[in-house]
Amino acid sequence: MAKKDDFYHSVLIVSSSEQFGLAVKKTVSGYVTLEMKKSVSTARRCILERYYDLVLINVPLPDETGVDFAMDVTEKCNASVLLVVSADTFESTLDQVTDRGVLVIPKPIPRGRLDKAIRYLIAMQNRIHGLEKKIQAAEEKNEELRIVNKAKFLLIEKKRMSEDEAHRFIGKKAMDNGISRGKAAQKILDDYD
Repeated sequence: MAKKDDFYHSVLIVSSSEQFGLAVKKTVSGYVTLEMKKSVSTARRCILERYYDLVLINVPLPDETGVDFAMDVTEKCNASVLLVVSADTFESTLDQVTDRGVLVIPKPIPRGRLDKAIRYLIAMQNRIHGLEKKIQAAEEKNEELRIVNKAKFLLIEKKRMSEDEAHRFIGKKAMDNGISRGKAAQKILDDYD
């Protein structure tokens, strides 16, 4: 089971309020990299330059409402997004962004709500990172199987082996050289090219 230390998160805070940034820093200190921007235009440039796990947007902002930016972030990257809005626009904003996966909380922020919201987003990012690792491992396994099968068919064609003989031949090469079956199969393919 993943612990909070398993993944090192990067956070982009978009807020014209220094107090919001300080509140976030208290909540996530210790296992994240924080970057704070005061406008959406500078935050958009940051999103283009690097990946962020969390994007926390506190409105109002000097150049945009922040709602369009929140929706853009969810479309363009896997970041979890928190949007903090005034109580009078909370319901309408919630209706606009919920289907895009943006978490919205109203201001004034009740004690502990910001902490819980950020912890929730971090937990979601941990799950996303865990799933990405599993997908990558499955893709690597599929690639290895593809290479092994290709080498088997090459051995069947060139050395007139049966499929079982080719399978055992690749396994023996891997054991003899102390390498994976995929690397042994790739070596066989390279030798015949």
